[in-house]
Amino acid sequence: MVRLRASHSYGFVLLLIFASFVFTAAGPDDATWGQSVLVLLQSTTLVVALWTSGLGRAAGSLSILVAAVGIAVAAVQILSGGDTLTGVAHLLNALLLVTAGVVIGVGVFDQRTVNRQSILGAICIYLLIGMLFTFVYGAVAALGSGDFFAEGTDGTPALRLYFSFVTLTTVGYGDYSAAGDLGHTLAVVEALLGQLYLVTVVALVVSRLHRGRDSD
Repeated sequence: MVRLRASHSYGFVLLLIFASFVFTAAGPDDATWGQSVLVLLQSTTLVVALWTSGLGRAAGSLSILVAAVGIAVAAVQILSGGDTLTGVAHLLNALLLVTAGVVIGVGVFDQRTVNRQSILGAICIYLLIGMLFTFVYGAVAALGSGDFFAEGTDGTPALRLYFSFVTLTTVGYGDYSAAGDLGHTLAVVEALLGQLYLVTVVALVVSRLHRGRDSD
């Protein structure tokens, strides 16, 4: 695979992630057009992450494919709707975020030093984890037979976003909790990922800072 020299400027990627966060928090409650907008936002985030990380010609082909799939799913979602298609849209969003996280991780690793761009990339990945589980919870709520929350509701996108980041940061307010074995498992996995990611990233940053000082 031919790699192009990348700018590694993850500021715009972070801006797109923040836009998805704000739209999810303030957008319509599971409206079909809202889900379509989120699919397009995640597709755009992945495309920008691909180019920012400098993946060469592969970025062009994959960008076109991602854009096509995103537009197709968004169009079908608007025209048809329904719980099944909503669940599929949530799963597609989750897949797009996982791919974007891997792509950004490659770009951050290529920095091989602690700088502004590697830190921005690390922040992007952390926020993507929270957004990822927001969509996973949405898929379980749409495709499952029972309520996702033990409080007797599937919740709104904003509520699932809130629950995801409260779980990721292990704040644990306790006002909402997942119902069922699958919900419990997902919440535990997210909490573990959030803590392990922070510990790992902090350890890498400290080790690379020491290397930089030793080489001076």
